Order: sequence, then structure tokens, then C-alpha cells
Amino acid sequence: MSAYDVVVVGAGPAGASAALAARRAGASVLLLDRADFPRDKACGDGIAPHAVEVLAGLGVTDAVDGYPPVPALRLVGPGGDEVARMLPRPAYTVPRKVFDARLVAAAVGAGAELRRHTVRRLEERGDRVVVDGGISAGALIGADGAGSVVRRALGFAPNPDGHLAIAMRGYAPARPAVEQLIVTSGTGWPAYAWSFPIGDGRANIGYGEVLRGGPLTRAHLTERMAALLPGLDPAAVTGLRAHHLPLSTRRPPPGRGRMVLAGDALSLINPFTGEGIFYAVLSGTLAGEAAAAGGPVAGRYTAALRRRLGRHLRHSRAAAWLGGNRRMVEAAVGAAARDARVFDTLAELGLGEGLLDARTLARIGLAAGRRTSGRLGSGSVP
Repeated sequence: MSAYDVVVVGAGPAGASAALAARRAGASVLLLDRADFPRDKACGDGIAPHAVEVLAGLGVTDAVDGYPPVPALRLVGPGGDEVARMLPRPAYTVPRKVFDARLVAAAVGAGAELRRHTVRRLEERGDRVVVDGGISAGALIGADGAGSVVRRALGFAPNPDGHLAIAMRGYAPARPAVEQLIVTSGTGWPAYAWSFPIGDGRANIGYGEVLRGGPLTRAHLTERMAALLPGLDPAAVTGLRAHHLPLSTRRPPPGRGRMVLAGDALSLINPFTGEGIFYAVLSGTLAGEAAAAGGPVAGRYTAALRRRLGRHLRHSRAAAWLGGNRRMVEAAVGAAARDARVFDTLAELGLGEGLLDARTLARIGLAAGRRTSGRLGSGSVP
């Protein structure tokens, strides 16, 4: 039986980051994935600067090389009002086929062993975790996505409807652009379409919606995407793939004993924006550090997550609850259009680990009051 200090299941951004962090701490690491790299992954491909910072701390300095920064965001509210401003720091759009392969290469370059393997069975034997009867780990990190085998082995249920979204992603021709576009939907709320320019003549485009109990078909997702994105030619769209987004509003425990979860496997998807890459690389890093230290891995990792993301996750949950009210989203768009500080606060909350503040909430409340007064003044029903 082959033995390692740390075994990581899943070699996406969370898994590769975990492997890098564990190797930097001196642990022997086996990185398992069911696919060969490079491989495609359905995603919006948006890389926030916060993720780039975490990766730089792990020694990965080429994660977004060759892809131009996207300095601005245009957000369209459900009622058609919009705001366009410069982001606090530029973001990037890097296809996951490229981004993930770079992170895996960095992990292998740091000394992690990469093996193509589909994990089917996990057993705890004393102070070891045994994978499929032939691999022994002092600690195991489940970074294997929304359908995580490790999560199931721990006995943690998948996210229920209301805390799970589905999105359809594709690629379409695009003119050179300096802004990301998000168009929220008045139908099927909460839902939105996006167009993120890559810089190579294409944009990553898509549409996502929170599941509410009924099935959402491929036809529905593509129709809504076409309806919301201006000038989109459906015949020119390629690479359409759907994926689930387990939202952070319903997270399982981070782990138990010597097994922990990171990234999508831990339901670390921002419920406010659907962003998950920053959470993936950060949680993977914290998991790798905790696993390399040995002993009570789950307890150490849980404490590290709480210190770094605890307040932010509570605030993003509150923002998602407020965002369930379409009128509040329209008010937030209006407040951000009037006040750059509100825009920056919401961007940091949606892309990184920002927090809501009293000023932002007050501005949104004022904007909501203006909208209500305007409707009443015109004789409409609020």
C-alpha cells in the first residue's frame, strides 16, 4: 500500500492549491483526479484579483499570464436600471482549461504526485485514511466538486433546492471589451446572465438560476441567456455545458477527523454572485496547511476557515437574503450608480471577502425608499 502524508481528491483550483500549500509545509502529497489535464470545466471563468493574490502567496505567478485585465463591471438590474464603474481592482477571464492546468503544473513542479484515479471508497483505519484499499493518507482533502465523493463518505447531504443553482456556460464571439457584464433577470428571480470578455476574440457567456423545486431544462437556460444578453447570436455559441453551484448558504461541516472538504465540495459558492474560484484557492490553501500539520486536521481547518471567512460568509448570506427581494436588488443598483463607495463595497462582497457596512445598507435603504415614493407618486401599486 502506498502511503502519503496528504492525499487530495480533485485537482481543480481548490485541490491544486491544497497540494501546493501542503508541499510548501513539507508534506508528501498525492493529487488524484478522474480526468487528464488540460481539461475543460464548466464555469464562468472569472478570476478575481483576490484569487490571484492567494496563488501568488503559494508561488504561482503565471495564473493569469497572457489574459488582459478587465477593469470594469456593468450591472443591469431586473427593472433595466444599470451601473457601470471601474472595479476596485481589475478581474480576469481565463478559461478553466488553461487556469486549472497551470495550477496543476505548479503543484507537480512543487513535488506533488499527480495520478489519474476515480475515488470510489474511503475508510478510516486508526490514524490513517485508506483510499480504495491501496492508498494510505495521514490526512485527506476532498476538493472534488459539487458531486463530492468525499462529502458523501463523510455522511453530509448535498445542498437542497433553494441553496443550489444551475448554470449554462458557453463561448461566443466578442468585440474587444473593457468590462464584465451581468444582467439580472426579472423572470425566475434570483437569476442572471453574464458576458465576461477573455481577450482572444471570445467571451464566456452564460445564465444561472437558483433551483426552486422544479426542473430547469437546457432549453430554458439557453433561451434565458439569449433573451438577456444583447446582440447574442445563439448560432455562434459554442461549448455549452451546464453545472451545479452549491451555494454557501447551506454548508456542511468542514470535515471530521482526518478528512476535510474545500471549494465546491464544501458549498463555497458566493450566493450573491456565484463566484467560487477565490473561495476554492483560499479554502484549499487553508486545508493543505492544516493537513500538513497532522493531528486534529478538521478542528484546525475549521478554526482557520472561521478566522478568515466567518464574518464574510455571514454577510454574504445576509446579502443573498436581501437579494431575494427584487426591489432590494434594484435599489442596490441605484445606490451603486449614485455612490462609488457602495459599488466598491458590493464588488468586494461578491468577488472576495468583503463585508456589508452601515453606510452601504443606508444608501440601499434610501434608494429603496425613493423607488417606492416614485411608484406611489405615479399612481402605480408598489
